[in-house]
Amino acid sequence: MNSFKGDEGKRLDIVAAESLGLSRSAVQKHIEAGHVRVNFQHMPKRYVLKAGDIVTCDIPEPEIYKAGPEPIPLDIVYEDGDVIVINKPQGMVVHPAPGHFCGTLVNALLYHCGDLSGVNGVLRPGIVHRLDKDTSGLIAVAKHDKAHRGLAAQLAEHTMGRIYNAVVRGVMKPDALTVDKNIGRHSADRKKMAVLPFGKGKTAVTHIKVMERFKAHTLIEARLETGRTHQIRVHLAHVGYPVFKDPLYGAKDPKTKGQMLHAKSLHFIHPMTGEKMSFDSPLPSYFTVFIEAQHHNRT
Repeated sequence: MNSFKGDEGKRLDIVAAESLGLSRSAVQKHIEAGHVRVNFQHMPKRYVLKAGDIVTCDIPEPEIYKAGPEPIPLDIVYEDGDVIVINKPQGMVVHPAPGHFCGTLVNALLYHCGDLSGVNGVLRPGIVHRLDKDTSGLIAVAKHDKAHRGLAAQLAEHTMGRIYNAVVRGVMKPDALTVDKNIGRHSADRKKMAVLPFGKGKTAVTHIKVMERFKAHTLIEARLETGRTHQIRVHLAHVGYPVFKDPLYGAKDPKTKGQMLHAKSLHFIHPMTGEKMSFDSPLPSYFTVFIEAQHHNRT
């Protein structure tokens, strides 16, 4: 428990948030739970502190969640004693997080492998790079720390090859283009990322190539040079061709779930043997059904 004298004339939640280094919303929950008191008495969050008031805080330690094994089927593309490559289905979360503490790829991997690298902690064991929940395709996972560091170094040096296919809204005019725009957290919506001016955010480069044009959509290939959160989705939306059915950066489609984005190819150097590894994943049915329908509409 710690205590401090409140700032006269200021609200309890504001003073407690500043003193504890927590967000206002987090502090308000602690006040409602009785973890933050004034003169050892429960006060509402809007209470205005008076001269001489003593604020006491007894914030409990956060519960540490550790991902556990679950018998969930996996589409294993490759596996050895160091790495495992999975073809992740659309709709599966990669690792546990608030709102998704079970049914994730990590839970399935722990059941299958028994153990994974601990570099990223107990919630993201083995996870070297991520795919969004509704992005399908290839993901490499490390079984131990040395393999993890080797793969992570390739990511940092931009030598791990990752190629995606996407269906975008609109008929893309150029046959190829490169989007070199920094990406950072959206200023108004913390769930979203956004293109930021030069000097802000992180460098992000995506190379885009048209594969096939349809009446109102385009099938494209996107090669990542960097790997920022939501990079392909943000860059495509920025140039006016958002990923089809993307609920964050495009128009929502009430008939279907999940954006049409698939991690099709993955290339890296095996972190232990030095062998060049190359994997390819066929387009899933939600892609092929859509493409076939576009072909049918032409006839």
